[in-house]
Amino acid sequence: MSDPKPVKIMETVLRDAHQSLIATRMPTELMLPIAEKMDKVGYEAVECWGGATFDASLRFLHEDPWERLRKLKAAFKNTKLQMLFRGQNILGYRHYADDVVEYFVQKSIANGIDNIRIFDCLNDLRNLQAAVTACNKEHGHAQIALSYTLGDAYTLDYWMNIAKEIEEMGADSICIKDMAGLLVPYEADKLIRALKSATKLPIQLHTHYTSGVASMTYLKAVEAGVDVIDCAISPFALGTSQPATEVMVETFRGTPYDTGYDQNLLAEIADYFRPYREECLKSGLMDPKVLGVNIKTLMYQVPGGMLSNMVSQLKEQNASDKYDDVLQEIPRVRKDFGEPPLVTPSSQIVGTQAVFNVLMGERYKMATGETKDLLSGKYGQTVKPFDPEVVKKVIGDKEVITCRPADLIPNELEKIESEMKEWKQQDEDVLSYALFPQVAVDFFKYRQAQQEKVDMTQADTKNGAYPA
Repeated sequence: MSDPKPVKIMETVLRDAHQSLIATRMPTELMLPIAEKMDKVGYEAVECWGGATFDASLRFLHEDPWERLRKLKAAFKNTKLQMLFRGQNILGYRHYADDVVEYFVQKSIANGIDNIRIFDCLNDLRNLQAAVTACNKEHGHAQIALSYTLGDAYTLDYWMNIAKEIEEMGADSICIKDMAGLLVPYEADKLIRALKSATKLPIQLHTHYTSGVASMTYLKAVEAGVDVIDCAISPFALGTSQPATEVMVETFRGTPYDTGYDQNLLAEIADYFRPYREECLKSGLMDPKVLGVNIKTLMYQVPGGMLSNMVSQLKEQNASDKYDDVLQEIPRVRKDFGEPPLVTPSSQIVGTQAVFNVLMGERYKMATGETKDLLSGKYGQTVKPFDPEVVKKVIGDKEVITCRPADLIPNELEKIESEMKEWKQQDEDVLSYALFPQVAVDFFKYRQAQQEKVDMTQADTKNGAYPA
């Protein structure tokens, strides 16, 4: 292994930290006043866009996500901005045609994104190629994130081989995305060393504190040579979020891995976010339940968000007493489905099907549309084959597709543009509509009403009247 070197940190407070702890509800106006201080830290990057931020901005905050990105770009003069991108799903829940993927990448970079972290819920690299190629073309940094999971198929050889393929695809770096906090410290040591021996690409590690081991996992990963770790400033760290930035900075101080970041500056940033954390706890937006350690994630490999989803599904059916049965059914369904990693949308598909199997009293008596699509090959290829008996029961003799799913989707950008042209005020509106048609139209109507109100007010003022 090469000589130890300072570790770099990506700060997640403007994206994953608030997505994990307060359902992505942090508004842009709260981010901007602290941006200048954050820009001085020397972070490798600040993650601030993508994931669920796009949907939540439009749906709950009545904000234009593109406007948020432009404002953040203007504020962060020295620091790279990073986003999370779900491969062929972009930021939505279905596969889109290549022309939509390419246009989205182009506009993301044009509006201020430097690094695009691209992942697929099945680790099917075919679903990532269009986004990587588009990112290379726009001179962005294309990072492929591998969804980390456990199972017979996920050996060190599996991770090493896939890392080599990623290098050949033209990616600039690799991230291990441990969304459920399953990567324990000594396994992280082995994994990072194996990846470092297989590829020259920089390796970044992303985990969540859900199972309580994440800081120790980072310590071992850094000793094993990982290049970048994802952390969150302390008021929005721990629980289902990431390890705390200041803690990791202090851990490596005075060692060859020293980040060189200024703790006084980090303390000022933490002081800025602390009152907002208190406000979120008081209003119930931040639930203390997500701040503890849940070791069940290691036992059942179920991400925190998936657990809470399942609890509410059972509550709606007055079947909360079936919780343990469903927990035991999840690994069985996952095995039937070819052992996919559990991350959006595969986690929702497996979780909901497990609930159905238990409530119906017969496995696969009823299957969701998404289960049928998954078993038909419409999400891509899993690491192991599907259980043939389950496939037969769910989709009968219907043919399973083996090509890249997007090969069957014709270009759709023109059609989308013609559908929404009455609302278009900027090119990016076409993409907002492409991903979330109904939510985007509601936002466009809201935006128009706001603009008309401003116009009316200005007209009144010109006529010597006071604005209402």
